[in-house]
Amino acid sequence: MGNSLICRTKKDAKDNGSKSKRMGRSQRKMLAEEEFLHKQALSMALHQHQLSQRFDGSMSRRIGSTSSRRHADPLANEKKLLESLEKIKFKKIVLLHGEGFGAWCWYKTIAQLEEVGLQPTALDLTGSGIDLTDTNTVTTLAEYSKPLIKYLENLPVDEKVILVGHSSGGACLSYALEHFPEKISKAIFLCATMVSNGQRPFDVFAEELGSAERFMKESQFLIYGNGKDKPPTGFMFEKQLMKGLYFNQSPTKDVALAMVSMRSTPLGPIMEKLSLTPEKYGTGRRFYIQTLEDRALLPDVQEKLVRENPPEGVFKIKGSDHCPFFSKPQSLHKILIEIVQIP
Repeated sequence: MGNSLICRTKKDAKDNGSKSKRMGRSQRKMLAEEEFLHKQALSMALHQHQLSQRFDGSMSRRIGSTSSRRHADPLANEKKLLESLEKIKFKKIVLLHGEGFGAWCWYKTIAQLEEVGLQPTALDLTGSGIDLTDTNTVTTLAEYSKPLIKYLENLPVDEKVILVGHSSGGACLSYALEHFPEKISKAIFLCATMVSNGQRPFDVFAEELGSAERFMKESQFLIYGNGKDKPPTGFMFEKQLMKGLYFNQSPTKDVALAMVSMRSTPLGPIMEKLSLTPEKYGTGRRFYIQTLEDRALLPDVQEKLVRENPPEGVFKIKGSDHCPFFSKPQSLHKILIEIVQIP
């Protein structure tokens, strides 16, 4: 019986050894397969990254040749970009928000621009963001643009800045180009109200909101800061409407941020007709960025703006709503960098 037990024990040990070997081979095979799949996934990810570098998904045109991009080294490209931006004379970029927004909306853009050595500054226009001014008291574009005017007035004589204006903030860009053309290197209108001489910023939105006269009489979004018997002083859209108009492609977290941060917009500045001259405004270098999934300022309206008041360059962000700094921050960043580098 003892011999029988010993024999069985030896046999079991032998069987266990062979099983262990088989399991070892099986595990090694699985690990090899996992490693192969991992490498394949990395290869696909790298290929996708190279494709995104070869095609700027934000633009309507293709950038660079296939052969040069296929074997591009991301680190080498980044180093080359940093070296290129280091040589740029004017690195300051001033970011201006649109109606209801504040400097807070540029948080992604600021971080991206700082990472490549540029010097972004986001301003709160009067009565916006954390500026404590009562919006009902802001009646002119000059008042609304005061933080920008003060910034430009304090610039050293030999210094210029790049201005970026979103939505109705484009009117502040136009105002600045007319009054401080010598201080502005480039003006970038981001799905913005790039009006012509004699136009009101509101006119750009007329297709969506109706005529100014009708809006002033019938709109349910008007604010009467001085009483119902006086002219309206501001406006603010209902939250659900804002989500549909502004944020149809934006991440949920950014929409939530906007919902708790947006404020009413003073009405006077966007109802004011701008006086723009060829000698001042006309000498400015203007660029326009179109947003192709925009429901607040429709792509057709943006196309009409650039056709009637042609800028130096036009760029397009595919898949972006009215807030590309939320919905397509990387695409917006690429375009801004490209415009910055234009001689």
